[in-house]
Amino acid sequence: MRTAFVVLFALALPAAAETASITKPQEPRPVVSVIVQPEASLPVSYVGTVSARIETDLGFPLAGIIAERPVSAGDVVATGQVLARLDPEELDAGLRAAEAGVAVATAQLRSARDATDRARELAARGVGSETRVEDAERALVAAEAGLEQAEATFARARDLFDFATLTAPQPGVVTGVFAEPGAALAAGQPVLRLAGTGEREVLIDLSEQDVANLDVGTRFGIQLVANPTITTSAVLTRIDPVAERTTRTRRLHLTLDTPPDSFRLGALARVSPSAGPDAGVVLPRSAILETEGTQTVWRVDRADNSVERTPVTLGIDIADFVVVTGGLAADDEVIVKGIHSLKDGQIVGPRVAE
Repeated sequence: MRTAFVVLFALALPAAAETASITKPQEPRPVVSVIVQPEASLPVSYVGTVSARIETDLGFPLAGIIAERPVSAGDVVATGQVLARLDPEELDAGLRAAEAGVAVATAQLRSARDATDRARELAARGVGSETRVEDAERALVAAEAGLEQAEATFARARDLFDFATLTAPQPGVVTGVFAEPGAALAAGQPVLRLAGTGEREVLIDLSEQDVANLDVGTRFGIQLVANPTITTSAVLTRIDPVAERTTRTRRLHLTLDTPPDSFRLGALARVSPSAGPDAGVVLPRSAILETEGTQTVWRVDRADNSVERTPVTLGIDIADFVVVTGGLAADDEVIVKGIHSLKDGQIVGPRVAE
């Protein structure tokens, strides 16, 4: 009898254990979530280079030999400062010849006017003929035209003489030098490159996917890499229409808003897209549940640990993040992973930080 009791007791243990496992309540699963807060910018950043918004190759509009170039690469120049000069000997000779031509044409015009006045006076007294008056008037018209031509030649010679001096059209920095004194230049051949310091921009190269989510007018926050405490803002003003051949990236031009002097040309800057003035919070893209054209998120109510599907309004998105402009408030808890296995009112476990 004792042996039978032991066997029956041993057989009853698995059944009791199985019953206990069935009746024991299952613990709610933990969830990966974030506590949302208003953000000034998306948690995405890129590194770019500070550059001049206007950079120009400067040269002479006429051929000649460089006589002097008082500036070098790296020099800071002001508007109107002399950058280079051509040898003025030939131009000076042409200017003097044109000036002499004006003097000769002026004297000829004076003589033609005197001759015309005498011919008219003699004709009025009946001594001279009308034919002589007509000849004098034609000579006067020719002399007037000759003076105009001489003055135009002199003006051109003076302009050419002025073109022999290359001056800075704006304040800037000489970033490149292409010709030295003594070099013979063709008309239009560049002598140096001037980067204007008036307006500066940050250049960044982004992939086609990132560029697709950005529009001209998007604002960015800017930090100087060398000193992150020095900041400013910028606006996207241009996206290059042609992608770079090897990397397939596009260059973005971000114009800086009154940048500090520390944003020197060539400095590295870290840029982050601004969330915008009407933005509420920033979420990972994985937190957004899209069904039938409606965007929702799972919000956790910690009063009873239940989840609720909450409609949201989305703003700009870039990389793996999106701006939520409506539907959420600060300190809301939003589930960011496993969103497709939840249902309204489901009880969830403690929060696990992402």
